[in-house]
Amino acid sequence: MPTKEELRALVRDRQDAAISRLNEVLAGVRVADLEAVLQRVGRGGALPHWYEQLRDEHTLPNLDGKTIGSVIEMLFLAVLETETLADAGCPPLRVSPARGVDLPDLDLNLKSPSKNYNTSEPFFSAYERLNGSEYELLVLITDYQEKKKTPPLVLRVTQWRYLEKTEVADRNLCAIALKHREWMTSEGEAHAHRLFKFLAYVNQSDWRARRLVALIDDLPDEDAVRARLRDVERDFESVNEKRLQRGIEPLLDHELIALTAIEQIQPLWLGVLTAADNWVTETHKDFARVSNDNEWNRLRNGPLNGIIGMSYALQWRYNFRSVFREVDEPDDEEVEGIEEEDEPEA
Repeated sequence: MPTKEELRALVRDRQDAAISRLNEVLAGVRVADLEAVLQRVGRGGALPHWYEQLRDEHTLPNLDGKTIGSVIEMLFLAVLETETLADAGCPPLRVSPARGVDLPDLDLNLKSPSKNYNTSEPFFSAYERLNGSEYELLVLITDYQEKKKTPPLVLRVTQWRYLEKTEVADRNLCAIALKHREWMTSEGEAHAHRLFKFLAYVNQSDWRARRLVALIDDLPDEDAVRARLRDVERDFESVNEKRLQRGIEPLLDHELIALTAIEQIQPLWLGVLTAADNWVTETHKDFARVSNDNEWNRLRNGPLNGIIGMSYALQWRYNFRSVFREVDEPDDEEVEGIEEEDEPEA
């Protein structure tokens, strides 16, 4: 019996062919070849309610985004079991997102957002934002948002990417953590713990937090930090003017004072780090914690090579825009606390 790791390696190596076959199925080609598997994994051992329409009419019902995600999961599982992994002694596969992983027999997650590039995942530890996921991830971008407007629905996967565990982490925050890891640790592990805690818990839709991220990114260049601090009062006034124009409550003076006070602490890097630590304490209180031994070991020795956008509330919000498109700005949260309206995920 092949191991999960061996099966995942085959999925990674054969992903192009597997997704090509998935697109055939979504177009209604040889759907009946998957019937036995779809019946086995269907609720109550019954074929999915959309199966006959896909087989006979080569279209899907006009389903909502979350249901489309489940359709993709089931069809892709059936493709893997009947074709992609058929020559590898693959066991019967299950779809079980409630277990924390979509394909538990492979220890592989599957996400299928459309061109909004957003999807969600259960939240376990804030440090996943830097260390990555416990599972590898295959991302399939569909044309659901475009196609749902012109039923009947003929869906297609347009882009895909296989991500290693450590790549399922925040691109920008990982870059900052990696940039500062060695010199900050040399100043003392306690300082490095505070840095990583801030990067793990930061909410970049918060005005002060976003400026703190920029200040940390400037370190250890004190001239760059001072230049940014000189602009912070003008930035504060400009943002409040825009907020008032939109009928949004202005930022409190406390937010500005917390940044202008940084220069009172020397060395300057310690002032920035203290301000960041204070933000975490004020915002998250007892919810925020330092990394445990396992998380710290991964922070200290791991690649910190995340390539997606990640923010969180009750769940992680993954954004794959930076994987499939060139972007210059952080893409996990909006700037001034005004969240963009997401399209339904698939």
